[in-house]
Amino acid sequence: MELNLERPLLFFDIESTGLNIATDGIIELSFVKALPGGETKIKTWKIKPWDYEGHRQIPIAPQASEVNGVKDEDLVNCPKFIEVLPEVLEWMEGCDLAGFNSVKFDLPLLAEEMERVRAYCRTRVADPKSAEKARQMLDALDKVDLHSCKMVDVQNIFHHFEPRNLKAAYRFYCGGKDFENAHTAEADTVATLEVLKAQLDRYQAPTDYREEVLKNDVDALSRIGGRPRTVDFAGRLILNDDGEPCISFGKHKGRTAREVWESEPSYFAWIENGDFTLDTKQQFARLKTQFQKERKQALDRPATTDELQGLADKFNGKLF
Repeated sequence: MELNLERPLLFFDIESTGLNIATDGIIELSFVKALPGGETKIKTWKIKPWDYEGHRQIPIAPQASEVNGVKDEDLVNCPKFIEVLPEVLEWMEGCDLAGFNSVKFDLPLLAEEMERVRAYCRTRVADPKSAEKARQMLDALDKVDLHSCKMVDVQNIFHHFEPRNLKAAYRFYCGGKDFENAHTAEADTVATLEVLKAQLDRYQAPTDYREEVLKNDVDALSRIGGRPRTVDFAGRLILNDDGEPCISFGKHKGRTAREVWESEPSYFAWIENGDFTLDTKQQFARLKTQFQKERKQALDRPATTDELQGLADKFNGKLF
């Protein structure tokens, strides 16, 4: 069935350097514009992700590169987002938006990139050489308000009509019928066991569209979907690529817990006295104890020859 449109509907998808909206950037942006009457237009940009304050290319996280197949060197000669933005805004003007799981990631990242350009242009208005271009960019940005656009998320429609809950799973894997006494703890638990058995039966052989098989092994089963990278169950602490616990919210979002403890130890006291789960408080307390122990061990050990020489050099050879 063709779409019934009064305005153009702009489908879009983003590939990025990572999943942190505050720090990552767009490396590929694709538009498919569905017009009233049935015509479609397609445009895709390869983009060099750019840190406007640091004047450098934003590196692609290894995990992101594994998924999208793009490496940093592939983007060196590509335009920055600010350079393609005028054309991007022309494509967006007067459109509603659509995507797959775009409300949670693609739309916020697109908005973030636009705001980065807005902030950069505001700093350039005072420069006579770039003032006019900066003002033109700011005027173009003002014509597109992502908060006022209607947003169709196709994944939300999928999940709405094909719910991903236990009852739906039981229907799909166990014969198409509902189980009795749903939403009682015992019935739900028994149904979960039956669903897992049926999944093991269903995914024992590869197909044309799915090569992976489901191994009848608890370790393998537990890895499906990836192990959670949260330190606490509430997700206030997450592990970064180096396995270091990082703050996932607030003013210290993205910083390691170790950095925060060293620069602002009172933050840990704020967590302890704040409106957080007991598990979250326990994990912060555990890290605090670990950091204190490591600092004490560092202070108690004898200084190395290199450290003593460094002190000697600092004081021109005179320690006392």
